[in-house]
Amino acid sequence: MYSFSPKLRLYSIVFILLGLVLFGAGYFMNHGVDEAQIEHMMEAVHASGNNLPSNSNELLGPQDHAAHLEHATAQFKNQPLAAVHTISVFLFAVSCCALFFYSIQNASHAGWSIIVLRVMEAVASFIPYAGGVVIIVMLLNVTHTGHLFHWMDPDLTDPKSANFDAILFEKKRFLNIPFYVVRTLIYVLGASFFVWKLKSLSKKVDATKSRSVYAKYYSWNIGYIVFFGFCSAAWAWDWLMSIDPHWYSTMYIWYAMVSAWATSVAIILIVSVYLKKKGFLPQFNDNHLHDLGVYLFALSMLWTYTWFAQFMLYWYANIPEEVNYFYGRFEYYSWAFWSILLLNFAIPLSVMVSSSIKRNYTVMITMAVIVVAGQWLVYYNMVMPGTVGPYWQNATGLLTNLGAVLFGVGSFIFVVMTTLSKLKLIPEGNPFVKESKIYEYPF
Repeated sequence: MYSFSPKLRLYSIVFILLGLVLFGAGYFMNHGVDEAQIEHMMEAVHASGNNLPSNSNELLGPQDHAAHLEHATAQFKNQPLAAVHTISVFLFAVSCCALFFYSIQNASHAGWSIIVLRVMEAVASFIPYAGGVVIIVMLLNVTHTGHLFHWMDPDLTDPKSANFDAILFEKKRFLNIPFYVVRTLIYVLGASFFVWKLKSLSKKVDATKSRSVYAKYYSWNIGYIVFFGFCSAAWAWDWLMSIDPHWYSTMYIWYAMVSAWATSVAIILIVSVYLKKKGFLPQFNDNHLHDLGVYLFALSMLWTYTWFAQFMLYWYANIPEEVNYFYGRFEYYSWAFWSILLLNFAIPLSVMVSSSIKRNYTVMITMAVIVVAGQWLVYYNMVMPGTVGPYWQNATGLLTNLGAVLFGVGSFIFVVMTTLSKLKLIPEGNPFVKESKIYEYPF
């Protein structure tokens, strides 16, 4: 049994508290900024030559100074909620992808991965916690306390309104508040149910070593794969792509899902190596590390493919309402836009091509950390330009995002490691556990 290290527990609590302090400071600073200061920021942005809208929502409606100031104010005030939305959706997606990876291993009767199944279960255990925060953010938006989603403004879909938006009116059958609430609850409650059900059946397989229980466990893994297949697509539309509702991409759902999947594999690798180094998982060896490294490398390259396919098609077509999505990221978030390619493509490609390097613990831990940071930046780049726009270059933006990330990381470590301390690290009842213990990569 794993024993949660008091030192690591202390670190996680410090992260949580420090995150709350930094986020609170950023929140109160954000709300203390008056209209005159925001107008000054807006004029500074325009003075730099960036006069075009940062997203397609700004192309509609009045284009006078008052309208621009109103929009700039809304964007600046979005900073705290956008930071929470980014980290909560990211960690929810990562946890769900960990359970997806877990279910794939069980559904395919994979032998090599049984040693790290409990690690996957522990990472997936964060689903209800991240999901709870997602629901809170959803409630703030649907009650119009938060304003991350442009399409939730009822005036935009009212044909009698001066602000009527024909594009959003056509999407109203899907993008409407009651249906959005129902879908969000289905995603969160459904995923939370599956992680509870699979963990309980996994324990039952260990306790009974019954083939009939294992068959039931297998069936529920198939069920989660089906659930995840539909819901991961839909929550990418709801929580991320609908931030820019005039724009859409057929590659977007794969882009968002593969990003989270690569992150989940990186985290599974980090936790597994940590347990190995602390002596709690001696059965984990170079061969298991190699296979996790293969998945990490493959998913990084798959993410690159989806990034390139999405970007190239829009660049080649050069249609204004589509290119505008990328314009806001080029002009105001170029540091993030290009860092994403460096962290998630260039470095993994340069380092992880060799099979032998995937057996190096230090190198693979380093690569996993780089991928986690890079993929969080992917989600940051999906959320911030459409919600905060160019108004991120200030102390309030830094504090709210840093605070949200530290709180999320601290909470994640605390929940995952606490869960691991309550589990038997080796699922001895699994019929493939012996194969995993003696597993050796053949090349």
